[in-house]
Amino acid sequence: MVKNKVIARFKNDTLMKGQTTDFFPNKTNLELPSGKVVDIETEQLKALFFVKDFEGDKNRKDSYNDAVPGGGRKVQIKFKDGESVIGYSQGFSPDRPGFFVIPADTQSNNERFFAVKSATEKATFL
Repeated sequence: MVKNKVIARFKNDTLMKGQTTDFFPNKTNLELPSGKVVDIETEQLKALFFVKDFEGDKNRKDSYNDAVPGGGRKVQIKFKDGESVIGYSQGFSPDRPGFFVIPADTQSNNERFFAVKSATEKATFL
């Protein structure tokens, strides 16, 4: 099984770094760097970011001009905490608990992320 590096950002502004092999929108297991496995309920999350590495570059400015062939429709997501991101989504539906997004910045540390609908204020197709 492939272990995906993930950063879980919670609605209370905390985060947890770890790995997962079995993310599902209704529940996920996260293996922490210590080796401990914890269950995370999706409704506690703002988003689950699938990342290239755990460090990233906090000083890097995102550029949302890249095209992502086969990525779906371009969408801007505004989270309730004020953060705004632009990416591509094939699975946005107001009836689901969330949706996957591929960043419109191909140089981003995020490969994709799952945005939790209850943490979003607005999703606008561009």
